[in-house]
Amino acid sequence: MTGVTVLLALLAALSNAAASVLQRRAAVQEDEECGRARAALRRLTHLLRRPNWLAGSGLLALSSLLQAAALATGSLSLVQPLLAAELLFTLIVGSIAFRRTPDRRTWLAFVALAAGLAFFLVAASPSAGRPTASPQAWLVGGTAAIGAVVLLVAVARPARPAARAALLGLASAVSFATTAALLKEAVGRLGQGPEAMFGHWSLYATGAVGAVAFLLLQSALSAGSLTASQPALTLGDAITSVILGWVLFDEVIQLGARVIPEVIGIALIGTGSLGLAHASAEGGEWDAHVRDRPPRDPHRVHR
Repeated sequence: MTGVTVLLALLAALSNAAASVLQRRAAVQEDEECGRARAALRRLTHLLRRPNWLAGSGLLALSSLLQAAALATGSLSLVQPLLAAELLFTLIVGSIAFRRTPDRRTWLAFVALAAGLAFFLVAASPSAGRPTASPQAWLVGGTAAIGAVVLLVAVARPARPAARAALLGLASAVSFATTAALLKEAVGRLGQGPEAMFGHWSLYATGAVGAVAFLLLQSALSAGSLTASQPALTLGDAITSVILGWVLFDEVIQLGARVIPEVIGIALIGTGSLGLAHASAEGGEWDAHVRDRPPRDPHRVHR
């Protein structure tokens, strides 16, 4: 079943990456045509008419289904870290969609982020834990998650575009991680029968928190480049999931001699983050140009 879980989680990561790219493309097109002064509701109305945004929403829904299937066959500590593959999938799909290849520094920064996260999680090797959490654990974990999201959104409001995109991406990540934990709770009760799952609050909280995560994602995609929002979104999701797994489902992080590779992984994550910020500042935003290029005239003579 581990192989099935890995495959489902990677497919969910690919679908999520494609969704982010398509919706970022639609957001940039909206900025170019309508300007940034439009109200949020009016902006959303315009986005709803864009095929890229609708296709991205469909892929986001598909990703949720794949994630639910993965959680049904594996643990939160295995599924969520695997979604870090979304980072590299975003770079590959985005390079095709925006017709502009990121420079070598951006590639290396993305690889460092993904490798650092993978290195840390493999070394930490969190245990599977139990399938459901106690009400007391949910009170602690849920309150902490809500507080973190509110704080991040408040700090993001006066920030500059790149920082705002990163902060909103992190707030979305915490929300998505909480959604995954709630989904894990609901799926964990399926063994007691469908009535146990549909009769528990966690299933309906999954939809509510997922909607908040979706709206925060749209704000992050509109605020700035994918190079600012996507690392915070992907890494924040995985790390928050590990924390929630420990708080809610008694998943344990390995320490002892494994602290050394864990620190190396964290250092790679920090290096990749700094590299992305530096590359974006010097090289421009590789995902900010979406106008179609005019076809080349084969009969034109170049001198």
